Amino acid sequence: MKSRTLMYVTAMTLFAALATPLQLAAQRTRYKVIDTGTLGGPFASLGFEGERDMNNGGTLVSLVDLSAVSAPPFCFSAGPFPPDCHVGHTAKWKSGVLTDLGALGLGGSGPIWISDSGLISGLSQNGVLDPLTGSPEFKAVLWEKGRIIDLGTLGGNESASGGVNDRGQVVGCATNAMPDSFGFCFGVPQQSRAFLWENDVMQDLGTLGGPDAFATVVNKRGQVAGWSLTDSVVNPTTEIPTQHPFLCENRMMRDLGTIGGTFVFSVNGINNRGEIIGAMTTTGDQAVHPFLWDGRSLKDLGTFGGGFGAAIAINELSEVVGTASNQNNQNFAFLWKRGVLTDLGGVEGDTCSGALAINSKEQIVGGLDDCTGNNARASLWERGSVIDLNSFVPSSSDVQLTVAVSINERGEIAAQGVLPNGDTHAFVLIPCGEGTEGCKGATENIIATTRNRAASSFDSPTMSAQSRLTLNGVMSAWRARLARRYHIPGFGAQKK
Repeated sequence: MKSRTLMYVTAMTLFAALATPLQLAAQRTRYKVIDTGTLGGPFASLGFEGERDMNNGGTLVSLVDLSAVSAPPFCFSAGPFPPDCHVGHTAKWKSGVLTDLGALGLGGSGPIWISDSGLISGLSQNGVLDPLTGSPEFKAVLWEKGRIIDLGTLGGNESASGGVNDRGQVVGCATNAMPDSFGFCFGVPQQSRAFLWENDVMQDLGTLGGPDAFATVVNKRGQVAGWSLTDSVVNPTTEIPTQHPFLCENRMMRDLGTIGGTFVFSVNGINNRGEIIGAMTTTGDQAVHPFLWDGRSLKDLGTFGGGFGAAIAINELSEVVGTASNQNNQNFAFLWKRGVLTDLGGVEGDTCSGALAINSKEQIVGGLDDCTGNNARASLWERGSVIDLNSFVPSSSDVQLTVAVSINERGEIAAQGVLPNGDTHAFVLIPCGEGTEGCKGATENIIATTRNRAASSFDSPTMSAQSRLTLNGVMSAWRARLARRYHIPGFGAQKK
């Protein structure tokens, strides 16, 4: 299996914007680039949409390879899956120290979210094969004060965590003992239910009428967001029953409705105002658009004329970032702010892009490439400009930062990078002052292209026949996305 970085870059067919370039002054921004290393193995990888790798205290969590190897089926690694694979564990990096957080069994573990209080949610193999699937079992876990806690299930075989807040409330999906053919939690043929875990108790949050639900994120107020089936009637296009996003507050699940379609591609974020973002299909289930729940209604944020878009992150100022396509099905980074969808632009030669995180200072990070999937570069958008983060890599290093996935309120950035030998590592970029050892400023002027567009001005076409063939239907696309996130070999194919 490819690393998450390479899969992300391959998936991001990016947009070449034809707009008037704006020559910007040399940047005052300075960063120190730090390789957070591994635990003896070759690879370390970060999460992407719907995950939080770094908190506002500067602590980073990543999936990191040990020197030990394991054979299939117990492969759970930060890198590719050859006949044998290095064991991957959740690791915490803070102030130059990388700490192995361990796993439940002899297999691997991976992080999903880190709260500002330092709580880490994730999932872990337990060294047991699930008798229903023949694959390793996964359990939702919480790391607290150096110990790993098995969150259990709702009577079924497996579970997986989503987000965790500062209060120790964890959300995710857990199976119960009821048979179910959809297998939303790791393909286990048992009902998948959205859960809220706190004070050592896992609670089933219910559904919107169908048999399955999945909670993905929780804010500091304890509001939970995710998706649920609304019935049990299979739609011929998506191959599953109708899904809607939900908001659960005080244990009451609220149906947020639809922007026309029946399939929720992702629910990626919720801010402390209870605003929710993600992606779902439009009427006919042939296009996927970014959406925003603003507390009153579900808004279609539109695309730039294409059939795909996803809202990836939202800050406390209701500013949304993500990726959206044009009529050629090429994607590029957007900022949605006060009803306007803005193309964030790219540097000269690399105008295709995707945005993955935003802080309250409207600093945005993501990636750029040349629109063919090559020359991937981590990027920072701020003050109307875009900066190639490789400008801050020391000239003596041959590291290529390929995508930036997180930025905190201090402006610290988490990025994936590729070493000269092809290994991937996780990197932290820390703002610094001139004279600090390893501190470097951007060495070149930046050329940015920007384009503002009204969110309501698009009547997006459906996905092209080529895109539908590549996705093999939105259900198969969802399964492939889950396989990438959770590193599950073979899970990308739709089960019949």
